[in-house]
Amino acid sequence: MTYQDIERTTPVAAPARIGQGTAVEQSRAVAEVQAAIVVAQQCPRDITAAVAEMRQSCTQPYLAERAFFRFPRAGQTVSGPSVHLARELARCWGNVQYGLAELRRDDEYGESEMQAFAWDVQKNSRTSSTFIVPHKRDQNGGPKALTGMRDIYENNANNGARRVREAIFAILPPWFVEEAKELCARTLRDGGGKPLNIRIADAVKAFEGLGVTADRIETKLGRLTGKWTEHDVAQLQVIYRSVQQGEVSVDDEFPAPRVTADEITGGAPAGGEA
Repeated sequence: MTYQDIERTTPVAAPARIGQGTAVEQSRAVAEVQAAIVVAQQCPRDITAAVAEMRQSCTQPYLAERAFFRFPRAGQTVSGPSVHLARELARCWGNVQYGLAELRRDDEYGESEMQAFAWDVQKNSRTSSTFIVPHKRDQNGGPKALTGMRDIYENNANNGARRVREAIFAILPPWFVEEAKELCARTLRDGGGKPLNIRIADAVKAFEGLGVTADRIETKLGRLTGKWTEHDVAQLQVIYRSVQQGEVSVDDEFPAPRVTADEITGGAPAGGEA
């Protein structure tokens, strides 16, 4: 074990005394937890009302468009329910607290210690995870160290949001989450009542703004524009939102066509003669 390892694993001694502000904050936190438990017991959730509210929320296009994420990993695309859906389901379920806290920031080693949690106050079911977030951002050429305060904050928030999402889903009933996912997917397929041809045109126009041509979209989906289905358009909506949020890049989802040597030379022979 190196000196640095010993230094990092040695616990920091607690201060001999605490200030008045710290004492007040500790008392406030304890009182807040006690009050939350009392309120949850006095006003228990109505499961029927919670399900009805969830169903109503999942029929809204605004939520459905943000309900799923996509990002590349090891040459494949990972997708699933997003933190936006998790937060909305926690609100609908009721008596749920969740959050993210930065416990420690170490600028010398370039990392932050974070904690994400979710707590069903009524059932006293709580899950939390403590994790280290390096002050780095993955790039094509390798990880890049972050030094700016805003960059570090955004990096911590992005990494923490994924843990908060998993913490919320861990305390919610699986059937509640699965029904919400299915309803959001159905809302995407329905397109808010818009005819399919208009939704296809809107999707093509939106991706043109990202520099993606219709040909590249057709190559990805494996069919011409006129043969796209509701499922295809719904998939494009999720991809578009993920690109906007920086979860995935355009080139990851729509690889540019390879250019052959003949196309570069115009098909001319090696000697340059026509």
